[in-house]
Amino acid sequence: MIELKNVIKRYGSLTAVDDVSFSVMAGECFALLGPNGAGKTTIVKMLLDFTRPTAGSLSIGGIPSFRAECRSAIGYLAENHHIPPYLTGWQYLLRCAELLDVCRSDAVDQCRRIVELIGMQGRENTTAGTYSKGMMQRFGLGAALVGEPKLLILDEPTSGLDPIGIRETRQLLESLKEQGMTIFLNSHLLSEVEKICDTAAIINRGTLLVKDSISAIAKDGDTLEDVFVRLVKG
Repeated sequence: MIELKNVIKRYGSLTAVDDVSFSVMAGECFALLGPNGAGKTTIVKMLLDFTRPTAGSLSIGGIPSFRAECRSAIGYLAENHHIPPYLTGWQYLLRCAELLDVCRSDAVDQCRRIVELIGMQGRENTTAGTYSKGMMQRFGLGAALVGEPKLLILDEPTSGLDPIGIRETRQLLESLKEQGMTIFLNSHLLSEVEKICDTAAIINRGTLLVKDSISAIAKDGDTLEDVFVRLVKG
């Protein structure tokens, strides 16, 4: 589903991503891990064609990431996404469907299913200005599901959530994974990554340190956090 080949991204004299190669198979739940400034967000931006690599290539479903047609398969949740406070959650989801050219009848059906899936029945018709951070995250994830994407790219999907919200988000992602969706996420909650994800990559200072299954990375009694700290500290 996702393939990076010898990807380099430079900003002037700064090398944000340094010759990174890895792939993510269809149906996997994959985590890209690293400390702040490691290059994770830069990789996501290149996958979404917000910026382009200095060298190397990225593809989604076999299509180069700079081609517009590959993005129809992607649902994206930014870490600090925003819903206009005057829109209701329902209006927001419908606006997202309109932007994706989903026909009105299909959009209504999709949005009804999504509201139920994200557990926001009864709040979809109140304005976003009344929503908590957790509710905003749920509707943001819901918006990423509009258009029935094959790939979800999630940047800190549990950011700002309380323990109940974190658990419910994990359960939702597990359900989506069971339905065959490919999930690519960035997260600092390594205990959650360990529960949800099949595979992970750890990067630091733009360099790929390891990419493998969670069980292969965290073994011999180590947690994913143990391995992460050991690799990043060198």
